[in-house]
Amino acid sequence: MKKFSGSLLLFVLMIFLVKGSYSINHSSFSKVLAKYVTVNGDVNYKALSSNRSDLDNYLKFLQANPPKESWAKNEKMAYWINAYNAFTIDLILQHYPLKSIMEINNGKPWDLNFITIGNVKYSLNHIEHEILRKDFNDPRIHFAVNCASVSCPKLLNVAYEATTLSIQLDASAKNFINNEQKNRLTPGAIDISKIFDWFADDFRTYGGVIPFINKFASVKVSPDAKVKYKEYNWNLNE
Repeated sequence: MKKFSGSLLLFVLMIFLVKGSYSINHSSFSKVLAKYVTVNGDVNYKALSSNRSDLDNYLKFLQANPPKESWAKNEKMAYWINAYNAFTIDLILQHYPLKSIMEINNGKPWDLNFITIGNVKYSLNHIEHEILRKDFNDPRIHFAVNCASVSCPKLLNVAYEATTLSIQLDASAKNFINNEQKNRLTPGAIDISKIFDWFADDFRTYGGVIPFINKFASVKVSPDAKVKYKEYNWNLNE
């Protein structure tokens, strides 16, 4: 009995030390996502628009806690992914009701400098391209950030956390690639999301688009497969 208690105590201590090594967690965002986002990634913007206090508190939390140089890489990446997704929801709510994010700012919603973190103004484009893509060089990011549209990778109904980030990124990539509404895969031909076209260079770290797809796909694609790209559906993800 004493041996078991000691082992249990050691396990609890290890968990505490792992969690304690990070400066920030995003459980308050998980609370919002769990309440208003389905497992399929559909967002109940109507309900959230009339009860957004928890989201607003999380946005204030992000604004008051910008990433520090001392933070671990996964901590910074999780922060910026969650910031992108939370402020995208905020942007939709600012203009709701609407049928598409493309109705905002003449089809350029990602250029709006509406985000303040610390004392710095950001656009969604800046977060995605100048921080997430540039600083982390991980193409799995494309399946974690959500652009509030049907063709986008789904918005998770839980926040990304530093402690589970790589597992979550793998799961998001796998889910998107194997979703037949987003990608149709056969060994000899593929009809895939335009994400793989727009950001083709990002997948070079995996040897290219097809090797990346094969890392996560249930159907293995030939290196010589014919490639087509699906039309992007910008309708709102609700």
